[in-house]
Amino acid sequence: MSVKPPVPPFTRESAREKVRLAEDGWNSRAPEKVALAYTDDSRWRNRAEWITGREEIVAFLTRKWARELDYRLIKELWAHDGHRIAVRFAYEWHDDSGNWYRSYGNENWEFDDHGLMRVRYACINDSPIEESERRFHWPLGRRPDDHPGLTALGF
Repeated sequence: MSVKPPVPPFTRESAREKVRLAEDGWNSRAPEKVALAYTDDSRWRNRAEWITGREEIVAFLTRKWARELDYRLIKELWAHDGHRIAVRFAYEWHDDSGNWYRSYGNENWEFDDHGLMRVRYACINDSPIEESERRFHWPLGRRPDDHPGLTALGF
Protein backbone atom coordinates (compact mmCIF):
# COMPACT_ATOMS: atom_id res chain seq x y z
CA MET A 1 0.00 0.00 0.00
CA SER A 2 1.31 3.42 -0.96
CA VAL A 3 1.83 5.96 1.85
CA LYS A 4 1.68 9.70 1.16
CA PRO A 5 2.91 11.60 4.24
CA PRO A 6 1.86 13.44 6.21
CA VAL A 7 -0.84 11.02 7.32
CA PRO A 8 -3.88 11.54 9.55
CA PRO A 9 -4.81 12.40 12.16
CA PHE A 10 -3.64 15.86 11.15
CA THR A 11 -2.17 18.50 13.40
CA ARG A 12 -2.32 22.14 12.31
CA GLU A 13 1.28 21.87 11.06
CA SER A 14 0.82 18.55 9.22
CA ALA A 15 -2.43 19.83 7.65
CA ARG A 16 -0.60 22.93 6.38
CA GLU A 17 2.13 20.70 4.97
CA LYS A 18 -0.48 18.50 3.23
CA VAL A 19 -2.11 21.59 1.69
CA ARG A 20 1.23 22.89 0.39
CA LEU A 21 2.11 19.50 -1.08
CA ALA A 22 -1.27 19.43 -2.86
CA GLU A 23 -0.67 22.95 -4.20
CA ASP A 24 2.78 21.96 -5.43
CA GLY A 25 1.39 18.88 -7.16
CA TRP A 26 -1.35 20.78 -8.95
CA ASN A 27 1.09 23.52 -9.98
CA SER A 28 3.19 20.82 -11.68
CA ARG A 29 0.28 20.31 -14.10
CA ALA A 30 1.31 16.64 -14.38
CA PRO A 31 -1.96 14.64 -14.27
CA GLU A 32 -0.37 11.22 -13.72
CA LYS A 33 1.77 12.55 -10.85
CA VAL A 34 -1.14 14.41 -9.24
CA ALA A 35 -3.38 11.32 -9.43
CA LEU A 36 -0.95 9.36 -7.22
CA ALA A 37 -2.01 11.50 -4.22
CA TYR A 38 -5.52 9.96 -4.43
CA THR A 39 -6.84 6.50 -3.63
CA ASP A 40 -7.49 4.15 -6.55
CA ASP A 41 -11.24 4.63 -5.97
CA SER A 42 -11.15 8.31 -4.97
CA ARG A 43 -14.45 10.15 -5.42
CA TRP A 44 -14.61 13.80 -6.52
CA ARG A 45 -17.20 16.42 -7.15
CA ASN A 46 -15.56 19.20 -9.12
CA ARG A 47 -18.08 21.92 -9.95
CA ALA A 48 -20.91 19.86 -11.52
CA GLU A 49 -18.71 16.92 -12.58
CA TRP A 50 -18.46 13.63 -10.68
CA ILE A 51 -15.18 11.74 -11.00
CA THR A 52 -14.24 8.31 -9.64
CA GLY A 53 -10.80 6.74 -9.58
CA ARG A 54 -7.34 7.66 -10.76
CA GLU A 55 -8.01 7.01 -14.46
CA GLU A 56 -10.87 9.54 -14.46
CA ILE A 57 -8.74 11.97 -12.41
CA VAL A 58 -5.98 11.84 -15.04
CA ALA A 59 -8.50 12.37 -17.85
CA PHE A 60 -10.13 15.28 -16.01
CA LEU A 61 -6.82 17.03 -15.22
CA THR A 62 -5.57 16.51 -18.79
CA ARG A 63 -8.71 18.25 -20.13
CA LYS A 64 -8.50 20.96 -17.47
CA TRP A 65 -4.91 21.98 -18.15
CA ALA A 66 -5.38 21.84 -21.93
CA ARG A 67 -8.06 24.53 -21.48
CA GLU A 68 -6.71 26.49 -18.46
CA LEU A 69 -3.39 27.79 -19.78
CA ASP A 70 -0.55 29.28 -17.67
CA TYR A 71 -2.32 27.89 -14.60
CA ARG A 72 -0.98 29.09 -11.22
CA LEU A 73 -2.64 28.02 -7.96
CA ILE A 74 -2.47 29.02 -4.30
CA LYS A 75 -4.16 26.89 -1.61
CA GLU A 76 -4.60 27.86 2.03
CA LEU A 77 -5.64 25.75 5.02
CA TRP A 78 -9.07 26.69 6.34
CA ALA A 79 -9.72 23.94 8.90
CA HIS A 80 -8.76 20.38 9.81
CA ASP A 81 -10.02 17.55 12.01
CA GLY A 82 -8.76 14.00 12.16
CA HIS A 83 -8.80 12.66 8.59
CA ARG A 84 -10.30 15.81 7.04
CA ILE A 85 -8.94 19.10 5.73
CA ALA A 86 -10.82 22.10 4.32
CA VAL A 87 -9.00 24.57 2.07
CA ARG A 88 -9.74 27.73 0.19
CA PHE A 89 -7.91 28.47 -3.02
CA ALA A 90 -7.53 30.77 -5.98
CA TYR A 91 -5.87 30.21 -9.32
CA GLU A 92 -5.21 32.31 -12.39
CA TRP A 93 -5.27 31.12 -15.98
CA HIS A 94 -6.17 32.17 -19.49
CA ASP A 95 -8.03 30.51 -22.31
CA ASP A 96 -6.76 30.00 -25.86
CA SER A 97 -8.17 33.41 -26.83
CA GLY A 98 -6.06 35.19 -24.20
CA ASN A 99 -8.92 35.91 -21.80
CA TRP A 100 -7.70 35.84 -18.18
CA TYR A 101 -9.61 34.47 -15.18
CA ARG A 102 -9.17 34.12 -11.48
CA SER A 103 -11.00 31.11 -10.11
CA TYR A 104 -11.89 31.01 -6.42
CA GLY A 105 -13.15 28.14 -4.37
CA ASN A 106 -13.27 25.82 -1.42
CA GLU A 107 -12.43 22.15 -1.17
CA ASN A 108 -13.27 19.56 1.45
CA TRP A 109 -10.89 16.62 1.59
CA GLU A 110 -11.00 13.26 3.37
CA PHE A 111 -7.95 10.99 3.61
CA ASP A 112 -7.39 7.32 4.28
CA ASP A 113 -4.95 6.15 6.97
CA HIS A 114 -2.11 6.16 4.42
CA GLY A 115 -2.48 9.87 3.61
CA LEU A 116 -4.15 9.32 0.22
CA MET A 117 -7.18 11.48 -0.52
CA ARG A 118 -10.31 9.37 -0.89
CA VAL A 119 -12.90 12.17 -1.18
CA ARG A 120 -12.64 15.66 -2.71
CA TYR A 121 -15.53 18.11 -3.00
CA ALA A 122 -14.70 21.35 -4.86
CA CYS A 123 -16.86 24.45 -5.30
CA ILE A 124 -15.36 26.91 -7.80
CA ASN A 125 -16.34 30.28 -9.28
CA ASP A 126 -14.57 31.93 -12.22
CA SER A 127 -14.10 35.67 -12.39
CA PRO A 128 -12.86 37.34 -15.59
CA ILE A 129 -9.87 39.62 -14.97
CA GLU A 130 -7.66 41.81 -17.10
CA GLU A 131 -4.12 40.56 -17.58
CA SER A 132 -2.98 43.68 -15.68
CA GLU A 133 -5.00 42.46 -12.63
CA ARG A 134 -3.03 39.23 -12.30
CA ARG A 135 -1.46 38.71 -8.88
CA PHE A 136 0.22 35.32 -9.32
CA HIS A 137 3.56 36.10 -10.92
CA TRP A 138 6.08 33.28 -10.72
CA PRO A 139 7.56 30.96 -13.34
CA LEU A 140 5.27 28.03 -14.12
CA GLY A 141 5.61 25.30 -11.53
CA ARG A 142 5.93 25.44 -7.75
CA ARG A 143 5.04 28.74 -6.08
CA PRO A 144 8.21 30.19 -4.53
CA ASP A 145 8.28 30.18 -0.74
CA ASP A 146 8.59 33.97 -0.66
CA HIS A 147 5.51 34.57 -2.88
CA PRO A 148 2.56 35.82 -0.81
CA GLY A 149 -0.33 33.48 -0.04
CA LEU A 150 -4.03 34.24 -0.30
CA THR A 151 -4.36 36.11 2.98
CA ALA A 152 -1.30 38.28 2.29
CA LEU A 153 -2.70 39.08 -1.18
CA GLY A 154 -6.02 40.16 0.34
CA PHE A 155 -8.12 37.30 -1.11
